[in-house]
Amino acid sequence: MDVSPEHQVGQARERFQLQDYYGAIHLLEDVVASGRAFADAHHLLGLSYSLAGQPDKALSQFDRALGLNPNYVEALIHRALVLNELGREDEAIACLSRAGSVGGEARQGFPAHVAAKLANQHAALGEAYYEAGGMVEAIEEYQAALSLGPAFHDLRYKLGRLLLEAGRVLDAREEFEIIVRQRPHFTDAAAMLGLACYLAGDGLAARTVWEECRERRPEDPRVEAYLAMLKRSDSAAEPAAKPARAARRKRA
Repeated sequence: MDVSPEHQVGQARERFQLQDYYGAIHLLEDVVASGRAFADAHHLLGLSYSLAGQPDKALSQFDRALGLNPNYVEALIHRALVLNELGREDEAIACLSRAGSVGGEARQGFPAHVAAKLANQHAALGEAYYEAGGMVEAIEEYQAALSLGPAFHDLRYKLGRLLLEAGRVLDAREEFEIIVRQRPHFTDAAAMLGLACYLAGDGLAARTVWEECRERRPEDPRVEAYLAMLKRSDSAAEPAAKPARAARRKRA
């Protein structure tokens, strides 16, 4: 049975609340290893590492959370606390200052930290709709989340996957393009962009995207599988094209 990352993160939160930080770490490491972790998972993993006395690993996970969502105020604050504990006071002050400036930005009339919470609540409701079979409603909730947090690329990534699953290939491609344009090292989004291009009939764009992915992450078997699929489809199309060319020459 394929357990969703959201379910695993929920279990990890339960372990965290029971102060079983190593149990939370075990669950969250599985999510991260799957390549499907959102910013919330990285943040919770960082917090668990911090409370388990592993500050360097904590900082790494906070950085990954902020790479997906640069306005993640809680990740900025917890990163600052860890830096301060390590004696890196100047970095901690800079991190807190950044958190303060993010908190002063308004989105749709809400303070940034309120907008961020509302965005995550929309995303949670979207996930609930999805698990209940309400694809249309799930997409709408993720779109509402992004209207409140347009830089939350982990949520945009999930929206893109939902759109792809719903057969809205061009809409999905647009969402993945936004992510890759603003976060070029978000390799999972780039891989999905290639898939959206392929399903939209743009094999050339898919090849370009996937070859760039392979350069960044040569160990990723998924990218190799996509390129092999593209090669097979090109090979299958070639024999069909030969009789057509021969017929045209014969008529000439």
